[in-house]
Amino acid sequence: MCGIVGIVSHSPVNQSIYDALTVLQHRGQDAAGIVTWGEDGLRQRKSNGLVRDVFRHRHMLRLSGNVGIGHIRYPTAGGSRASEAQPFYVNSPYGICLGHNGNLTNYDELAELLSKEDRRHLSTGSDSEVLLNVFAHELQNRVNGKPTPDQVWAAVEAVHERCKGGYAVVALIVGIGIVAFRDPNGIRPLVLGGRTTDKGNEYMVASESVALDVLQFERLRDVKPGETVFIENDGTLHTREHHDAVRHTPCIFEFVYFARPDSILDNLSVYKTRLRMGEQLAGKIVRDFPDHDIDVVIPIPDTSRTSAVQVAHHLGTKYREGFIKNRYIGRTFIMPGQAERSKSVRQKLNAIDLEFRGKNVLLVDDSIVRGTTSRQIIRLAREAGAKKVYFASAAPPVRYPNVYGIDMPAASELIANGRSIEEIQELIGADRLIYQDLHGLVRSVRHDNSHITEFDTSCFSGEYVTGDVTEEYLDEVERRRNDAAKQQREARRMGYEATDASDANSAGTAVGM
Repeated sequence: MCGIVGIVSHSPVNQSIYDALTVLQHRGQDAAGIVTWGEDGLRQRKSNGLVRDVFRHRHMLRLSGNVGIGHIRYPTAGGSRASEAQPFYVNSPYGICLGHNGNLTNYDELAELLSKEDRRHLSTGSDSEVLLNVFAHELQNRVNGKPTPDQVWAAVEAVHERCKGGYAVVALIVGIGIVAFRDPNGIRPLVLGGRTTDKGNEYMVASESVALDVLQFERLRDVKPGETVFIENDGTLHTREHHDAVRHTPCIFEFVYFARPDSILDNLSVYKTRLRMGEQLAGKIVRDFPDHDIDVVIPIPDTSRTSAVQVAHHLGTKYREGFIKNRYIGRTFIMPGQAERSKSVRQKLNAIDLEFRGKNVLLVDDSIVRGTTSRQIIRLAREAGAKKVYFASAAPPVRYPNVYGIDMPAASELIANGRSIEEIQELIGADRLIYQDLHGLVRSVRHDNSHITEFDTSCFSGEYVTGDVTEEYLDEVERRRNDAAKQQREARRMGYEATDASDANSAGTAVGM
């Protein structure tokens, strides 16, 4: 999962993009990058690390210009080398920089076609570089001079025809403006905002509405599935909808885990969906465990708090904060290896003994992926003196990999893959395990927007909405995503680190800062 932002303004955008990236930091902690355009030309800074670590005062001073895009990343495809931090750049036509959130399911096929037929060189293993080169190739084939909105739209339509999977894209065309678009299924989120100043209209696109809120842009609407948004450097806005009928299926896991609760995605409040998840989960607990002896409901911070409050309310039990979180430890879900994830759990959470001692405790989490964290948290609760430890997940069992931009582990590393609820319960060490039903989750999320009748629920159901995900593809995902493969890539990355640092940490134009 990644976060993207693009701004066309009448004043410098460097600080605004930085601020937007900081509130999108939950979407990726691997790398960050900003590209700006102005009178001084194209300026770029990108490297591995958190936003606050990548951008120093000297970098911000060099990022001049009133137009810019930003990206924060964790790797889904490719690796973690600094040279694979985004935005990526190609110099023809015009010079284009691109940031991408999602994953192309036909990456291998596209990479081969780009090399053999489009005669474009790829220097990384990132599908974002592939997407950039496809867009650049299609735009170059259609323009002779300054591109018109129709030519930009036609180029994006060609991208939709060639690229499969889930993607939200923001691209800066040097001297022209910003282009943003979303995959035809609207799997990955993208929001459009605007504001009026004394100098004219300013526009912004971002992965989540919270980034617009922080910068005081009005949330205009979500970018529609397959829609193209083209904002010229002078602030002129053009939009074109995708010409084919679409099946709007946004990713439901955004609402379960990734998005901030104060965001609105596809006209749905993430906060309210999580409240309803708690209501649905409480109903499931009452049905499956009618004679429960739960003394207290305790959330696993932070994402599950909203749901846990509702669970406690509807069960008529106490709600307590039983874990204190070290906020300087990253999300274990997106840490690179099993050993690192296991080590981080105790560094991240500490139990308040008095909330556990002698009590029957219901722990509520947003989801269970590998089960490693759940098992260790249950152990922490028992060590703190809990008499019984029940565990509830606000999401259904995660049994299948996500292939549309969430780097879930290989299927063999998902604790629910091929296992019954009873087997999972035993593995994590709970006295009882309760999962949300899939229909309850869907009902929780779609409540406010009747226009969205379906979601991408592939990690729960195994049904992939783009229709092109085969068993062979999933086998390849398994091979690439297992922890052993990631550890090998990490070892290779360490070997390249010194070279990457010299490329990515210098300052200047778009080919290096």
